[in-house]
Amino acid sequence: MRIDLYIKTNYDYSRTEASKMIENGLILVNGHKVKNSYKINENDKIEILGDLKKEMSFEAENIPLDIVYEDDDIIVLNKKSGMVVHPGNGHEQHTLVNALMYHTKNLSKIAGEKRLGIVHRLDKDTSGLMLVAKSNKAHKILSEDFKNKKVKREYIAIINGVFPHNKAFIDAPIGRNKNNRKEMIVKKDNSKIAKTHLKVLKRYKDYTLISLILETGRTHQIRVHLAYIGYPIYNDPVYANKKATNYGQYLHSKKINFIHPITKKEMTFETEMPKEFTEFLSKIN
Repeated sequence: MRIDLYIKTNYDYSRTEASKMIENGLILVNGHKVKNSYKINENDKIEILGDLKKEMSFEAENIPLDIVYEDDDIIVLNKKSGMVVHPGNGHEQHTLVNALMYHTKNLSKIAGEKRLGIVHRLDKDTSGLMLVAKSNKAHKILSEDFKNKKVKREYIAIINGVFPHNKAFIDAPIGRNKNNRKEMIVKKDNSKIAKTHLKVLKRYKDYTLISLILETGRTHQIRVHLAYIGYPIYNDPVYANKKATNYGQYLHSKKINFIHPITKKEMTFETEMPKEFTEFLSKIN
């Protein structure tokens, strides 16, 4: 794969941005400048030395937020399905970051202009609880806590099919699909360890309501693991192999438990099931 395409695919840059960065010597391969046409090799060391300012500036937008908790250092919010977390290719406006910028001028800057306050992400069509950092100190501590698995999250999902076991543990490595770089798949080579715990909450005629706890936090992990075992999330537009509505996958971050980065107080928050879930379940009950 060409270096400019690789940067576009694996990082939050357009191909034009990647090309300009390569031309300006901001991307090195094995310590050397390269051309956009350079074909990367498996063991290449790629370094991104800096960013180029985009002509478009990211502006605050008056988008309502469901704030569950807020203090001087953190925000806990309930993200709606359909909201992109931060600006990126194809989503330069109307993101969670745009809404946060309108809500407060105090957001951590560690992750850069596009990701003000963002410590972790949820997929566009995944709803539920998210942690946002207002101070840089809180951001650094929370990032370490996520890395060291000190932040506990519980998800709920509706899956296609009647799952036969009450509990399950999925231990299957996840990597990027070389045939479609926007998708992830279970594979052995060029992959990362991924572990998911599953528990059945209720069975229906053709569906199952489940809860999920992650040991790892890979991209699309829950969606990929459930599709891998043959019980994809209902209405998943990517992994369910069925036509999906605009709502997207029925996956919700229901509960979060963490130690406050500054006060060191243990905090737990839990949300109700989204109305889209309850309405769908009432139809199939």
